[in-house]
Amino acid sequence: MSNFVLPPVGFGPGSQPLGDEEAQLEYMPMPQDMRTYAPHVPDVAGDAGAAMALLAEVGEACTQVARDGGSRTFDLTGLNAANLALIKETLGEGEVAVKVWGLPALAAQESVFAGVWRVTGEGVDRIEVAQVPQAARARAFIPRRPAAGAQAPKGMGVVNAPALAVELEEKSANYATARELHVVNLTLLPHTEPDLLWLDVALGQGSATLLSRGYGNCRVTATALPHVWRVQFFNSMDTLILDTFEVTDMPEVVLAANEDLTDSAERIAEVLEAIR
Repeated sequence: MSNFVLPPVGFGPGSQPLGDEEAQLEYMPMPQDMRTYAPHVPDVAGDAGAAMALLAEVGEACTQVARDGGSRTFDLTGLNAANLALIKETLGEGEVAVKVWGLPALAAQESVFAGVWRVTGEGVDRIEVAQVPQAARARAFIPRRPAAGAQAPKGMGVVNAPALAVELEEKSANYATARELHVVNLTLLPHTEPDLLWLDVALGQGSATLLSRGYGNCRVTATALPHVWRVQFFNSMDTLILDTFEVTDMPEVVLAANEDLTDSAERIAEVLEAIR
């Protein structure tokens, strides 16, 4: 047989010697630790009838809010230690946490039941059933640091940020009539580090920050420009993979959907039935 039809020699996988740097393949660590719902039956210690009754009302509120929208709140300040302990153990901690600055400053933690929030602050301790706590909507764009706009000082390296700021200001001003989601994807646009620093000063900072922990993290921060949010997605290794501005009432990533609220009502009923 002639050499013409023989398979070539010295080509293909395994045909070349491995250098020291190629002696072993190393793969990037895969994402892990995704949060999922796991049913939990809390221990009941003492008389917890008030907590049981309140949780039943919370379940009914989930169905009502899923159907009609809005929110419902339940004050916890009058409950004794045993009832509060049952409430805390039953609710647990879900994916989304909220901080709202102002008077009073508020912290809200979503429970394992989507759309059911524990809201705390100075003199405040309540459960709120809503897509997102109402304080995060009402106080989001109260400036902690006012927006400087075009007056923000431009240093070396500021190239595309002023044009982006004009676009966001125009969408913010017209949002009340247009009511359309508008997204500026910084990940896909050319920009410099000074551009990002300039935008931070130009748009200012609002009074609400939300963190959604799921398959990685999503950090949502209100600017001082009405309806303009900074939405940043990080993978499980805390590497920024998507950086955007959204012009909207509230970014969808932190909202509990109506289907989630309906599901929460069913899960709360199942937990109460197991306790009984």
